[in-house]
Amino acid sequence: MKALELRKVFLDFFEKRGHKVMPSSSLIPNDSSVLFTTAGMQQFEPYFLGEKDPLKDFGTRTLTSIQKCFRSDDIEEIGDDTHHTFFEMLGNWSIGKDENSGYFKEKAISFALEFLTKNLGLDKNRFWVAIFKGDKNLPKDLESEKIWQKFGIPKERIKEFGMKDNFWGPVGKTGPCGPNTEIHYDRGEKFNVPDNNCGLNSQECYRFVEVWNLVFMEYEKEEDGSFKPLSQKSVDTGAGFERLVSILEEKESAYETEIFLPEIKEIEKQTGKKYQDNKKFFRIIADHIKGATFIASEGILPSNVEKGYILRRLIRRAIRYGKLLEARKSFLIPVSQKVIDIYKDVYPELKNRESDILVVLGKEEERFEKTLEKGLKKLEKLFKMKKDKVLEGDELFFLYETFGFPLELIEEIAVEKGFKINKKGFQESLERHRKISRAGAEKKFGGIGKEASYEAAKLHTATHLLNAALRKVLGEHVRQMGSDITPQRLRFDFSHPKKLAPEEIKEVEKLVNEKIEEDIEVKKKEMSLEKALSSGAQGVFKEKYPERVSVYTIGDFSKEICAGPHAKRTSELGHFKIIKEQSAGAGVRRIKAILE
Repeated sequence: MKALELRKVFLDFFEKRGHKVMPSSSLIPNDSSVLFTTAGMQQFEPYFLGEKDPLKDFGTRTLTSIQKCFRSDDIEEIGDDTHHTFFEMLGNWSIGKDENSGYFKEKAISFALEFLTKNLGLDKNRFWVAIFKGDKNLPKDLESEKIWQKFGIPKERIKEFGMKDNFWGPVGKTGPCGPNTEIHYDRGEKFNVPDNNCGLNSQECYRFVEVWNLVFMEYEKEEDGSFKPLSQKSVDTGAGFERLVSILEEKESAYETEIFLPEIKEIEKQTGKKYQDNKKFFRIIADHIKGATFIASEGILPSNVEKGYILRRLIRRAIRYGKLLEARKSFLIPVSQKVIDIYKDVYPELKNRESDILVVLGKEEERFEKTLEKGLKKLEKLFKMKKDKVLEGDELFFLYETFGFPLELIEEIAVEKGFKINKKGFQESLERHRKISRAGAEKKFGGIGKEASYEAAKLHTATHLLNAALRKVLGEHVRQMGSDITPQRLRFDFSHPKKLAPEEIKEVEKLVNEKIEEDIEVKKKEMSLEKALSSGAQGVFKEKYPERVSVYTIGDFSKEICAGPHAKRTSELGHFKIIKEQSAGAGVRRIKAILE
């Protein structure tokens, strides 16, 4: 069964059983407590918590989807048979249950078994099951154990595990969660690792592969770490698409299937090496470029914070392994193009944003290429100098700041050489640097001096309109990267992968001037930072904000966290004119503008 067919067969199966087919949500979640969408249920979390009614919004309690996901917590495992940063999750849900609709444990288990055996043709005799054994605060999942036996899974193939393996969630620090039961598929003795105890959840043996995880949401985790029963019980399931494809095609891993092979072949072309001789390096490169391609498609740019840091880490780790394979320069772009070709019919946004994606990857590769060799030489000197085999915090920070080496990349190289790193010392050096930066930033107040003139205040208000106009014209990926304001002009830096076209500049100018002519009141409101962010207010350098912030709103056009000062109404600004648009660094553009 091919990948495209598997997606269709899955959705058709659950649609015929009363589930509404839902589209995949963005990789960038609404939940600010997590960086990326890591599970299919995230877009439905308000419904699981009882904050929204699925019957009202969807007309049913039962839903199904194929969700694109990204997780970086297993990044060190990439290269084995089963782990990926970007992956797709086949899911079905029952959000609550009443006398007319919804289901819980027994029906969820029966659906999973029916789909795997009747629709995919897998042998039930090769299924092993894991259940939650309970702990001091939560009971064992006896109900699931009995249901599995009822459906023909013998007790000897049902194994018990604790919180780490068989209690799922929540996605963030708090939220819905519960015991989960998993179906593992026995791939056969040829996957046994000699001298290791091969079994379910083994870290060293890939004979038993988890193919489906069924979560029974019975609890809500509180801020203090305690659990309370949910008002409604729900089902959240997830089947790993990549793992199922590899099993159905009877391959060692997904890397040998159609969802990776075009990438693998392109890496062979770019390196002159064979996959079979360099499996781990090939897999890391293929995985990371795929993950980077999907993240870049969401408008994220490489940076040293949050989502941008993850993207930068993926790209630079792929480049480093490419160097070890003696890859050609600019090899990321042709490999990324293969990713886009693989998924263009499933996720058309990749093809639509292809040029932006390739610019982001190409510029980051170009930037890192300039410092990679120098940084590696510096690292080698440190390895020779250090008798204690420990890289200290200031040395780590120097490599991070000067050569753009993510800390995890330094650690990876250090471990290969038998060294340790002082992570605590690195964080101390980083914090010292941030304090110096903050001290300098205190001379500015939102890009404008505290003793601002009326002219500068008007220009500062214009930056809010400019920011909103850029997002309307260029897209939601635009983020303010910095600003500088004098009484004569404004300078505004923003994230965007390419030069603005003349017509784009004209459209931005037109939008700003329209809002000026509308004579909109500039409203200020104080609130908590959390409330400001959840309300959709834009901000810069979120980690620097105090607990309470000021939010400035200009009609329904602009909403930003800011420290002021501002004009009272937009009509005070006069006429807005862009005088220059230029590059301000990789993936960052700069606009200079005046008020006439």
